[in-house]
Amino acid sequence: MSLFAIDFTTIVPIAVFFAIAAAAWWVMDMFSSDAPRVEDRLDMLKNPHGKKADDLEGASSSDKIASMLEKATPVFAKPFDGKSEKEMGKLTERLVTAGFRRDSAPTVFMGLKMLMMLIGCVLAGGTMLIVSGLTKQTLMRTGMVAIIFFFLPDIILWWIGKKRKEAIFLSLPDTLDLMVVCVEAGLGLDQAMRKVADEMAGTYKVICEEFNICNFQLQMGRTRNEVLQELGTRTGVDDVKSLASILIQADKFGSSVGQALRVQSESMRTRRSQIAEEKAAKTAVQLIFPLVLFIFPGVFVVLVGPAAITMIREMFPIMQQANGG
Repeated sequence: MSLFAIDFTTIVPIAVFFAIAAAAWWVMDMFSSDAPRVEDRLDMLKNPHGKKADDLEGASSSDKIASMLEKATPVFAKPFDGKSEKEMGKLTERLVTAGFRRDSAPTVFMGLKMLMMLIGCVLAGGTMLIVSGLTKQTLMRTGMVAIIFFFLPDIILWWIGKKRKEAIFLSLPDTLDLMVVCVEAGLGLDQAMRKVADEMAGTYKVICEEFNICNFQLQMGRTRNEVLQELGTRTGVDDVKSLASILIQADKFGSSVGQALRVQSESMRTRRSQIAEEKAAKTAVQLIFPLVLFIFPGVFVVLVGPAAITMIREMFPIMQQANGG
């Protein structure tokens, strides 16, 4: 009877784990199945030789992953359909700032959050069931891991957006200097942006990509003011917003665009130097904690250690004589 009980308590967590894993696999396989017939026929029209778009030589791995996520995540994003337009607008702005501009990006992001939560439940739940069995602590730990996995895409999105803003901020002064040269050489602002995007694409990829988007929008017939305002909003960098405002004012009042770009470039370089000086001033304060925690104990042992050893050697015979007396 005891052997049967032991076997039963061992088998139940394993069976529950495999059941959850099988259900998750079935759901993922169902929603990531092949494209519908309409999409297949469109692919056939695009590729008469019978090759799918994902099998073309020009398709990259990131495009394949993006297309797969677009097919799989809309169903997982259904619980978030009740979100207001304001919240979805903020999410879209965050995604655009991080470089995700597709119309399906918010849906993919919300579905990815739900999918990550399910993955966290399966991984944590299965591991906890095998290790400690079905208990209240197991459920609590599984819930905590699922919550962490749920907010993990937000953390990654914040990190990508931060790095993108830093790249734009650091590349702006050099980009503006080349734009000044182009404008003073006789090119217009549109041609200068196109020239900068072509010449500095290998060095500053992010800002050149934004300039290419601006050039495309201008070719599609949008006004320069709208394009520049959207550039500042899309990047999320304050310096780009101020640059857009200065260029709009220069275009409106007929002032020199080259002079405006030169003043903005000098102000940005001054700000970069001020930020570097501020970080250098904070370094002395920040070094106190590693000095006290790691370096000072070692120095203390090296300086005081020999004296302490000598003192112990001198005091030990005296203490023995005192005790013996």
